[in-house]
Amino acid sequence: MLVGLAGALAGYDGSFEFKSGEAYPENVPYVAMRVMLATFGVGMVPLGWYTAVELGMSQWACHLVALMVLLDVGWLCISRFILLDSMLLFFTFLTVFCLTKFHNQQYHVKMVGLFVTALVGIYTIEDLWDKFGDLKMSVQDQVRHWTARVVCLIIVPVLVFMASFKIHFMVLNHSGPGDAQMSSLFQANLVGNDFSRNPLGSSTHFALLSNHPTNITQLTTEVAYGSKISLKNMGWGGGLLHSHVQTYPVGSNQQQVTCYHYKDDNNHWVVLPRWDEPEYNPNNELRYLKHGDVIRLQHPPTSRNLHSHTVLAPVSKLNYEVSCYGNSSVGDVGDYWQVEVVDDIKRKYSASDKENNRIHSLTTRLRFRHQQLGCYLRAANAILPQWGFKQVEVSCDKENNPKDVHTYWNVENHWNDRLPPADTKFYRSPFLRDFWHLNVAMMTSNNALIPDPDKEDILASKPYDWPFLHLGLRMCGWGDNQIKYYLLGTPVIAWGGSRKFVDMEPREWDHFLYVGKIAFFGWALHYVPFLIMGRVTYVHHY
Repeated sequence: MLVGLAGALAGYDGSFEFKSGEAYPENVPYVAMRVMLATFGVGMVPLGWYTAVELGMSQWACHLVALMVLLDVGWLCISRFILLDSMLLFFTFLTVFCLTKFHNQQYHVKMVGLFVTALVGIYTIEDLWDKFGDLKMSVQDQVRHWTARVVCLIIVPVLVFMASFKIHFMVLNHSGPGDAQMSSLFQANLVGNDFSRNPLGSSTHFALLSNHPTNITQLTTEVAYGSKISLKNMGWGGGLLHSHVQTYPVGSNQQQVTCYHYKDDNNHWVVLPRWDEPEYNPNNELRYLKHGDVIRLQHPPTSRNLHSHTVLAPVSKLNYEVSCYGNSSVGDVGDYWQVEVVDDIKRKYSASDKENNRIHSLTTRLRFRHQQLGCYLRAANAILPQWGFKQVEVSCDKENNPKDVHTYWNVENHWNDRLPPADTKFYRSPFLRDFWHLNVAMMTSNNALIPDPDKEDILASKPYDWPFLHLGLRMCGWGDNQIKYYLLGTPVIAWGGSRKFVDMEPREWDHFLYVGKIAFFGWALHYVPFLIMGRVTYVHHY
């Protein structure tokens, strides 16, 4: 949001996509945006100085700290670009400064902020433990210390963090290519989203087909046979059920089925009856999809059917493979999926009530049970290799775990020209659900950034390279006529900062330990986690 604010203040119109390696057109005010973001890098210098003051360092030591921050080539380089890093560093500095001021207020702008939160948390636990063992401190003082820390360390930071997401949802309220990361209900209320135009048709035509009056808001979202739909996995960070013409290079060699996080025609499926039932006829009476129905899901772009068999999945070896097989006239019992309703987020659901057991788009949570094998359609966080375009694996889980949200699906898009358009403004997604969903989706996306074994990333580096300045990072093009920026720390500053400069009179041992713990654990908590992360890493993470 801060980058977006810088763009808004600079007059950026949103037309340039900032793709790597592209030249800035004349209408992009990148200089003004860079200046605004560089301000956060500038702000680190006084913050470093004031933090040193609060740590009780001498005047010369405070100046030295400020100079080390000012002259570090790595920070000078990273602050020049339109990136998150200068802001992340600034707020990390600010958190440590507030810790030294004993206010302990934190402002997070990226998940790496959890590391500095851990630093403050460890310090506070130790501080409270010392106070708990102080027999001279009254119960009233103990309560005041605990209350101050609960308010300053838990309540205020959580409220600030949540408020930033509330503002985020209010400001970024338009539909875009990354919509599928969020829940269907959240997307339904975005400006420009097409859910309200699906299903297509007129209420007059529907009234002629219906023999009794019914609430039109309810009817518009009911899924029927012949409907074209997209299915959204309801696991945190779940994508859309997807298939494409490429086949599995292992297993059955049939057409791949995956989960994909972007809108695409390959996400569409048509609800059809079983092979042993009469073929779907659009001129017959509407037949609504309901709990317990056994159906086929046909993939319109390729005419193949969603299928499973006893071939093992390529990644989740304990599950069965899910593929697309056959065509509009060729198939078998491996194409049969039984619809099981979990519940409906907005409506009272009853499997025995004929009026309340229908499937509604957006709100009804479903499971799909393979009729022959008894396994459940599932999409967790298993990522396919490059031959699967790094998309999420879809498999058929042999374990029947009714609480596994990765086996939950909902109908997102819904097209049926025999039904009237839906008024999705009837639906509101709760803020806390959206807040939690987006945070988990961010972590899931971050964890998915794993190194590709099929190709070498010349820009990537390992965490053990960083303290020794063994590798840097090329920040832009490297042509003969281009200005080059290379991200690498300054050796004197990087290695000199790990030494203790005796420039002050001896102080008490506990104060020395306090300063040493802040410095050492602050570094370790921001470095050690990268040693165990599976994602691809670069020197700017350091």
